Amino acid sequence: MCGIALSIGPEADPATFRRMLAVLAPRGEVTETRSERGLLAGTRRLRVVDRDRAVQPWTSSDERWLLCFNGEIFNYRELRTQLTRLGQAFRTESDTEVLLAAFQQWGEAAVTRLRGEYAFVAVERSTGRAYLARDPLGVKPLYWSRRPGCLQLASEVKALVGHGAPIVEVPPGHHGWAEADGHVRLNPYVDLLSIGAGLPVIDDPDEAALLVRAALSDAIRMRVETDLTVGVVLSGGLDSSLMLRQVRDIHRDCVAVTVGVADSPDVAYARRLAADLDVPHVVVELRPRDIRLADVREAIRISELTEYGDIINAVVSVPIFRRLRDLGIKVVLTGDGSDELFGGYPMYHQVGQAAARRLFLHRIRNLCRTELQRVDRAAMGHGVEARVPFLDLSVVELAMRLPLNLKLRDGQEKWIVRRAFADVLPDYILRRPKNPMSYSSGLHERVRLYKPLFARLHRSFGYDLQEPVRRDFDTVLSRCGNDLDRAIADGLDRPDYTVLEHARDLVGAARWNAAPVVRRLVGPRPARRSSVGRPHA
Repeated sequence: MCGIALSIGPEADPATFRRMLAVLAPRGEVTETRSERGLLAGTRRLRVVDRDRAVQPWTSSDERWLLCFNGEIFNYRELRTQLTRLGQAFRTESDTEVLLAAFQQWGEAAVTRLRGEYAFVAVERSTGRAYLARDPLGVKPLYWSRRPGCLQLASEVKALVGHGAPIVEVPPGHHGWAEADGHVRLNPYVDLLSIGAGLPVIDDPDEAALLVRAALSDAIRMRVETDLTVGVVLSGGLDSSLMLRQVRDIHRDCVAVTVGVADSPDVAYARRLAADLDVPHVVVELRPRDIRLADVREAIRISELTEYGDIINAVVSVPIFRRLRDLGIKVVLTGDGSDELFGGYPMYHQVGQAAARRLFLHRIRNLCRTELQRVDRAAMGHGVEARVPFLDLSVVELAMRLPLNLKLRDGQEKWIVRRAFADVLPDYILRRPKNPMSYSSGLHERVRLYKPLFARLHRSFGYDLQEPVRRDFDTVLSRCGNDLDRAIADGLDRPDYTVLEHARDLVGAARWNAAPVVRRLVGPRPARRSSVGRPHA
């Protein structure tokens, strides 16, 4: 994984380019650049695959193309075999080289063969035309902005804000060309709304459980094919627990990391599971009062998020990846995406089948700017590569084919996932109800104290050049009775919270934070310890 930055055009400025790449420094370990007339390209590379030879920007053997690539292509060995049979020769064992060779061989159709999490730019050096592509779910980011005589591209918004120009996101599952005249023309190569359409519905529980287990196990296996230690973000919930169990069986060199208040449910469940699986476990213990305004500000700076709830989750996430970095762990797996795919949210079960599917598709399409953005920025902001097996395209397609009654049954959300892994997970995990990380960690309400300041902090970094802060869509949706059309219209009509709503939220958070202090003041005093046996002064 990397941070990538490019300036293309006659007015490409070396000083500006260096600043762009410097902003992306936390995403990798080494800075690698190439400067040509009208083309400045560079990466801040996190060395994971073929660490010594996969140098970027990578150039094709015929010197025609230059590639800047962020992410991983998990089926690169299979693609390399195909390309070798077609006459391609390789200099390294890297997925970077395979990616550019695939583009040379199959052109724009190459992206339909990729199985991975990626964003990349391939530049035709003689003309300055650039081909852009981003993975179907938007796990990896890519943005662009245009100045007179120059097109700027980068992995993060913060690398582009210094120009003062509007910043545009390359949408998930899109690819296309940035022409020499600076115009960017992108089209979808994957339509998330139609994935699985036309394929038969899988309504048999036994068949569905077998397919879910096979698809998830394969997605996890592909993401742990490394000689590095693999971390797992463990909340003690269903998704992260099955992730840890599968990783431990496939890649014994693994470690679990959990964040939360010492006596929170997350920490208790996670400690128990890690001990049962005999996996090294690191707990980042935080007290609510440990979270200060500086921590909130830093989480917003790193994450660039635009919804209040996602920012709250980012504040809780940042300490996890900071600890992973300190442990020297570069690769980590998370359970993100499971709730969206397998019915982990109440809204899916409060409306009819057709409305539930629309909600399902809406959440999947927006993951790139919510959960996935949080994970990418919090992880790569500390030089850690986060991989998300639940959002492998094969798993997404399978989830699209499962009816709602296999996702919620007998009052149990994600029922089919529990059924699929019932023989490998302990009952205390299988029975544990869903509890979002930021709530069950015991830290959520502390961060809410700072919620009225989120929008101002966000603007202070210039992130509104891409998108301003907005209300949490889940909150809007709930108030609109889970009517998607009404919620979208309401969000457009009033994007941010009112002063009154902020005040009400602040009062609730203040009451929650004051409760422990009140309990200590008015509760029974602990019995004084006997002085018997104490040494005398």
